[in-house]
Amino acid sequence: MTVSAGCDDNDDSAGHGGSSASRADGPASPAPAGEAGSGAGTTEQGFGGDLPEASDMDALARNVDLFTSCKDVQPGSEYDASHDDSAAAWGAREVADPSWGIKERAVCNDSRHPIALLLISDMRKFQTAAKKSGDLFAVGKNYAVVPVGDDQIEALSPSGLALLTCDPDFSPPSGHRTEDALVEGCVLSDYFPT
Repeated sequence: MTVSAGCDDNDDSAGHGGSSASRADGPASPAPAGEAGSGAGTTEQGFGGDLPEASDMDALARNVDLFTSCKDVQPGSEYDASHDDSAAAWGAREVADPSWGIKERAVCNDSRHPIALLLISDMRKFQTAAKKSGDLFAVGKNYAVVPVGDDQIEALSPSGLALLTCDPDFSPPSGHRTEDALVEGCVLSDYFPT
């Protein structure tokens, strides 16, 4: 799915650019109090306001760790300084570009691949930039997750995240939800092709 994560031996990565986003084909699972959980309030985002929300990076990482291993969380710049292209995580350039609306970037690891964690300060800006890039993302109300590999995608499927795609040819199988995103030509869906 999205992100250009440089795991060149990764034959289970999905989507364009060698990247992946997470699946969300089940209902949102509530997170423990104080962590990223399902928001029931009003929102401009789709899915009736039921996308997960994170108050900070720690809450975001703990929520992801409920579904797939998200260990050794590091600020993005620290991670980038200690990993070469073969273990790169999405977003090193994008986080410095204000047009993406990214507030904070961190990276955690499962046993094989990096997972980019993005707190978003302006979801409309983020979706506009995502549309221009052609990348796919798993999004909550105020964050995006960029896993790599089918195992991570499968593990995150009950997390309540939605796929953000601006691909005009995107057509999920019947039985999956698709709603308009904040940016014209983009949609949110609970279907994550792997």
